[in-house]
Amino acid sequence: MFIEVVKSKLHKVRVTEANLQYVGSITIDEDLMDAANIIENEKVQVVNINNGERFETYVIKGERGSGTLCLNGPAARKVQVDDIVIVISYASMDFEEAKTFKPSFVFPDVETNTVVK
Repeated sequence: MFIEVVKSKLHKVRVTEANLQYVGSITIDEDLMDAANIIENEKVQVVNINNGERFETYVIKGERGSGTLCLNGPAARKVQVDDIVIVISYASMDFEEAKTFKPSFVFPDVETNTVVK
């Protein structure tokens, strides 16, 4: 039996841009992606703490060290700049493997969207 479990989580990151005229996706600073073990084109769920919106999209690399978190395309309508969101990715795995799997949880500095060490 396979189940879905949390693989990665960026907990409380600040939206820096919302670009309605882009094709779609979420642009994330590559430093944040690396810290959370998220890769380009990975499907993620975005949860907006400010308004309760929950939606899925895919990730594109943002400039490393920029603090960028930009919602693109239709997702831009679900956020405002400076909203605080949680970005979650999931993985499907065998039930027994899931019992010992350790997800990557990252708690960035919400003002700068930088990794806190």
